[in-house]
Amino acid sequence: MAVGMSRPRATDTAAVRALPDGNGGSRAVGDPATGIGTDDLPDGLVVADENGKVICFNAAAARITATPGDTALGRSLDQALPLEDLKGRRWWDLTDPYGGLATRVGQPERNLLLPGGREVLVSARYVRERPTGPVRRVVVSLRGTEARRRTELSHAELIATVAHELRSPLTSVKGFTATLLAKWERFTDDQKRLMLETVDADANRVTRLIAELLDISRIDSGRLELRRQPVDISAAVERHVQALTANGQAPDRFLVHTRQPLPALWADPDKVDQVLGNLLENAVRHGEGTVTIEIAPAPAPAKSAENGTAVTVSDEGPGIPEESMARVFTRFWRGSKRGGTGLGLYIVKGIVEAHGGTITVDRAPGGGAEFRFILPVSAPAYLA
Repeated sequence: MAVGMSRPRATDTAAVRALPDGNGGSRAVGDPATGIGTDDLPDGLVVADENGKVICFNAAAARITATPGDTALGRSLDQALPLEDLKGRRWWDLTDPYGGLATRVGQPERNLLLPGGREVLVSARYVRERPTGPVRRVVVSLRGTEARRRTELSHAELIATVAHELRSPLTSVKGFTATLLAKWERFTDDQKRLMLETVDADANRVTRLIAELLDISRIDSGRLELRRQPVDISAAVERHVQALTANGQAPDRFLVHTRQPLPALWADPDKVDQVLGNLLENAVRHGEGTVTIEIAPAPAPAKSAENGTAVTVSDEGPGIPEESMARVFTRFWRGSKRGGTGLGLYIVKGIVEAHGGTITVDRAPGGGAEFRFILPVSAPAYLA
């Protein structure tokens, strides 16, 4: 975006003047020092001279506006870019770049409409010879809204999923508490206990969902905090296996292999528990047969002399289709129709990567799914 941003000289217009390139864009001189022309820019670039005539219309601008460069060059800015705001008002009439206040330097980025109702993100810079002098150039940057739309769609989907997942347990909690308050004396102690246990389980479900949302927010913003401590990964795996067997799973369904000696692992124990709990629960819920957990030393994922610890969780179920492998760690991916928000593996990947590790998915030797994550040792510097 060096075009039109420096103090103009008598030859500046020639420096940005563009000619049709025959491909819908424009051929520009560019910057001789870097060899980069306007058509090399990822965003649309439109430059108008002191008379409001378009002198540069790069290939990205031609693509975004669906207007050939040779058609736009030489036309007035409002004709080459007939932009309207979301209320249908002509943007150039509202902003009046060549008139109005002489202290203005441009327009911040905003959503505007091209003919046909297509949205585009537009920002503008007014270039003057002196701070309050006449406008010599109007430099306009154009961007498509596809990426922003995808982000907005993802946020809307997250809100819809959360609302759906919250509605069921909250309805249950409200129903049972209202019933108990209205008819307490009519129920036996066993009936009261059953209803209170249901309320407690649903409250735990809501708490877990809120925790997932907080984790997603921190992962997306890069603010996931880790409190590293020595972690006995083998003991953590055994705790999760015991919890699953206490909840009704057969003890012989789990097979744990630990290859010694393991390096001393420094990680956030709560976050490691979250990763293990999610992977083992997925293997039990969506897989079949024996769930095998292997713990072994491994080279750290980063290119360093540091060692790491690898944990592999595999099952003997139907596995994950090849075409779905690339989407396993995305939001809302569900391996089956057996419930869940589809956020667990997205959070798992975020936690592992926050530790500096990696996680992969593949086909297990027994035909099921195999998840493998590696955490670097990450010992504090004073212990090195």
